[in-house]
Amino acid sequence: MKEIDLKLSGKLDRLTNKTFKFDERIKDGWFSAVYFLKTKKIAEEKVPNNYVTMQFFQKEDAVLCGTDEVIALLHTFADKPETLEIKSLKDGDKIKPYETVLTISGAYQQFGYLEGIIDGILARRTSVATNVYNVVKAAQISGSHKPVIFMGDRDDHYTTQAGDGYAAYIGGSTAQATNAMNEWWGKEGMGTMPHALIQMFRGDIVAATKAYHETFPNDELAALVDYNNDVVTDSLKVAREFGNELKSVRLDTSRTLVDKYFLRNYQLMGTFDPRGVNPELLFALRKALDEEGYQHVKIMVTGGFTYDRIKEFENQGVPVDMYGVGRSLLNLDVGFTGDLVMFNGAPEAKEGRRFRPNPRLERVEYHEETK
Repeated sequence: MKEIDLKLSGKLDRLTNKTFKFDERIKDGWFSAVYFLKTKKIAEEKVPNNYVTMQFFQKEDAVLCGTDEVIALLHTFADKPETLEIKSLKDGDKIKPYETVLTISGAYQQFGYLEGIIDGILARRTSVATNVYNVVKAAQISGSHKPVIFMGDRDDHYTTQAGDGYAAYIGGSTAQATNAMNEWWGKEGMGTMPHALIQMFRGDIVAATKAYHETFPNDELAALVDYNNDVVTDSLKVAREFGNELKSVRLDTSRTLVDKYFLRNYQLMGTFDPRGVNPELLFALRKALDEEGYQHVKIMVTGGFTYDRIKEFENQGVPVDMYGVGRSLLNLDVGFTGDLVMFNGAPEAKEGRRFRPNPRLERVEYHEETK
């Protein structure tokens, strides 16, 4: 059983290194800024009996993510982690600017060299979780729950997929493109066909969809319909061929193209941008499907979707049932800062910083990590 299942069932408070599988070189300082390593050595040799408190915050309204990972990091690589006092919010908590999300108390040399890694974990995970949360919220403006599929595999290094997928899950995306994205939270990747499959059938969308259906008969049948830049025509072709078996069509039209529907109906143009996946094209597609009795066929859109673009679509009542979003969800807009704010029980911090107690913080119990 995955740890996320134990956590969701209340049998585990936080995910551990059994989920995160840290690089052992963290212990040697390989991923720490050198000045942290030098400070660790000075603290050990010159002021070994110090007792400090480090607190972490950021400056946005955000959805916090990465706390389980940070705590597992500390329990795995800090010196004598059982003696540290750790207080933290939890993954998924809504946080405010300057709100303290985590405090660590102990001797500096026990954990200080991990500061930059902690900042980085919280920054990336919280950024992705917040981006996904905002997009999911935008997709519900029209009043119905529309799935947001996380498709960030082509927009960043593959080694980030597991953590990004977990952060996307915390933000509200429960469908993701790769198995790796689902690794930490226990599902499998989902997806249907790329343009490459249609190319192998020389642009014959019906033949490509038939091959897919015969090979994966238990999947919900979804067809990618923009290969020939004629989404209404090709959507109707597959709908007529597969009838009730066809569950959805996906549009991924390039923002540099004008669909052939508008070239046939040029009199419609002039009051809107006809390029790419645009509202007028989707209204036309929905109308064409409905008029032939294919009201059950859902419409999914992908290709350059952002929070603002989804919000615009939803406010216009554009007939979209699912959004696939990638690059915009990986923007790292939330940065965390770790500050030493207490020294041997007394306030001590750089100018402009101070200890900010947060009654929402929960004390974290130590448990030995598997390295």
